[in-house]
Amino acid sequence: MSERVRKQPGRCERALSEAYDTALLDLDGVVYAGGSVIEHAVASLGTARDGGMQLAYVTNNASRTPDTVAGQLTGFGLPTAPTDVITSAQAVARLIAGQVPEGAKVLAVGGEGLRVALRERGLVPVDSAEDDPAAVVQGFDPKLNWERLAEAAYAVQRGVPWFASNTDLTIPKERGIAPGNGALVEVVRTATGGTPQVAGKPETPMHRETVLRTGARRPLVIGDRLDTDIEGAYNGGVDSLLVLTGVTTAAELLAAPPQHRPTYVDADLRGLLGPQPEVSEETDGFGCGGWTASVRDGAPALDGDGAPLDGLRALCAAAWTAAGDGTCGADAGKALARLGL
Repeated sequence: MSERVRKQPGRCERALSEAYDTALLDLDGVVYAGGSVIEHAVASLGTARDGGMQLAYVTNNASRTPDTVAGQLTGFGLPTAPTDVITSAQAVARLIAGQVPEGAKVLAVGGEGLRVALRERGLVPVDSAEDDPAAVVQGFDPKLNWERLAEAAYAVQRGVPWFASNTDLTIPKERGIAPGNGALVEVVRTATGGTPQVAGKPETPMHRETVLRTGARRPLVIGDRLDTDIEGAYNGGVDSLLVLTGVTTAAELLAAPPQHRPTYVDADLRGLLGPQPEVSEETDGFGCGGWTASVRDGAPALDGDGAPLDGLRALCAAAWTAAGDGTCGADAGKALARLGL
């Protein structure tokens, strides 16, 4: 289980795919970016699955149905059943169903994935604040327009309980980082002054939904975002692997506060297939794979030579130990430049 205040990346003597029974994988920024698969993802996950690891795909993107996501993953060469996909739409639908009568109307401001999840819980999606909804819920939809956001605002202003599938401010796409559902939630918040109940990562309803659907006993959360994937693992008390294929930069990792520090860090999903090295405490800092990291004049510094990831792991230990609140690490440009990160 995860330490509450992690001071350095963890060690694992076995391959992660052997040490954990289930991989709880984020999608955007981990397996694919938009419509393009991330390098090494398919081969690495296939090898992990063939070795006995259960793969579950856990996404804050509520716009698509599990059937659609499973079809895309299968098309990438990752045979996936819809039951292997858990979405924030499913988590928020369960959350709403626990607070409104069965068969209640819900103003759904989002994509088809959100509507399908609501129907599965016996709720009735509607499109207007004039339909007398018992709740209003927002989920990501790349085609969402002003009229739909206005309907959400009208309902919230009238005191209708407000829910959000997730509040990710950004989402990785093929051309770069684009606004996510959280940016759209902020539009309604600005108009109404309200605050929604949130189901998706890093909140506990998403973790509960994932465990209920997968039956995982020793899960490993794998993601690219500190404030959703890694914090969600922290909140759920489980271990995590950060991969550097999405939105999180090495500098952001060094400056991470305790709830955003992953158990392990690796370049991509190949990190699942091998052990994780030890970061050792030395008299003059922290060592890993030929590197020694320390904090000098408030900034992480690096000596030695070796694999860039080992240098990053040593830098994490130095920065996280020197400043428990995560402020140390913000000025690590010179050290990271040595690693090409």
